[in-house]
Amino acid sequence: MLSTPDYSMLLKISEEFGNPVYVYDADTIISQYKRLKHAFEPLNVKIKYACKALNNLNILKLLRKEGSGLDAVSINEVRLGLRAGFTPAEILYTPNCVGFEEIKDTVKLGVQINIDNISILEQFGHEYGNTVPCCIRLNPHILAGGNKKISTGHIDSKFGISIYQLRHVVRVVKTYNMNINGLHMHTGSDILDAGVFLQGAEILFDAAKDFPDLKFIDFGSGFKVGYKENDITTDIEELGKAIADRFIQFSKEYGRELELWFEPGKFIVSEAGYFLVKANVIKQTTATVFVGVDSGMNHLIRPMMYDAYHEIINISNPEGKQRIYTIVGYICETDTFGWDRKLSEVHEGDILYFKNAGAYGITMSSNYNARVRPAEVLIYKGKASLIRKRETLEDIIRNEVEIEL
Repeated sequence: MLSTPDYSMLLKISEEFGNPVYVYDADTIISQYKRLKHAFEPLNVKIKYACKALNNLNILKLLRKEGSGLDAVSINEVRLGLRAGFTPAEILYTPNCVGFEEIKDTVKLGVQINIDNISILEQFGHEYGNTVPCCIRLNPHILAGGNKKISTGHIDSKFGISIYQLRHVVRVVKTYNMNINGLHMHTGSDILDAGVFLQGAEILFDAAKDFPDLKFIDFGSGFKVGYKENDITTDIEELGKAIADRFIQFSKEYGRELELWFEPGKFIVSEAGYFLVKANVIKQTTATVFVGVDSGMNHLIRPMMYDAYHEIINISNPEGKQRIYTIVGYICETDTFGWDRKLSEVHEGDILYFKNAGAYGITMSSNYNARVRPAEVLIYKGKASLIRKRETLEDIIRNEVEIEL
């Protein structure tokens, strides 16, 4: 269910902190985390929050306080997690196509390593033998995800080691006497039903027969959230029951109880985020009425990159007459947030807000067109606090080195 914010509070935030601005609701984040945690009872599920979705220090601290672990895909995300107070044991590091030197540097930090490449697996075995445990990410060749760019488990994906290469993996592990303590899969985002997870689960359960010392099995994530009214979403309670029942049965077959891990990102923070922008201009052409706002794909790239839908609401005139607009940004590219949207009549200076802006908004933002990144605000216990300052031109040019020409 999409969360409904207090429009008057958002308008006050807009006035106090300026626009554009990302706003996050702590209560929604906590609620989503608890909902997921409870869905898999009676299993003691380990949630590793995928911080690539939203990695502000305060968001990480909030989730750590609730008991979450962390999923990191780069050494700097690992460092962000350590900075937020996560212990190394609470962090899973799942890189893709990184050099072995980064993996060695991350091993020194003491976190759980997850390997998705046979070449890296061989190098890891040669370097560490059985002295450093690692997890193996398998590609189950299951096509899932609402967009081809976020489907990660299919046969043409760069992610994971093909399940059809399992014999090779086992030979590498035995040759180097490696300590494999986990198996992992991730099929993509926007998965709707338990069937896809159960299909992948059976693949991992079968593969587990070749690894007698496992401590956990990680099913990744990919739960679909709602982007519009009456949108189809993952029934997390139905999924939780189906997975829990089968996992309990598998643990008996394996001979002992293993931990079950998930790595949600979007599910936890997407609906908690609101992106506020100001209408700069109303521009009518022969075919379209454009609302040009003080932001663009440099701040929210998902609509242009993924054709992602974000519901847009005019909170300055919520009860106004409905009209059709195309909402566009100020970037010198085709830069469209939404075509032919029905909004309450928009006037220049009105504040619009985008729903589902908590995930992959600020973390995928850029300085394209020399535009600065927006501020971030967290609503916690009813109070709105600045958690990231708006950038300035000085931030953009800080690392430039001028030479004599």
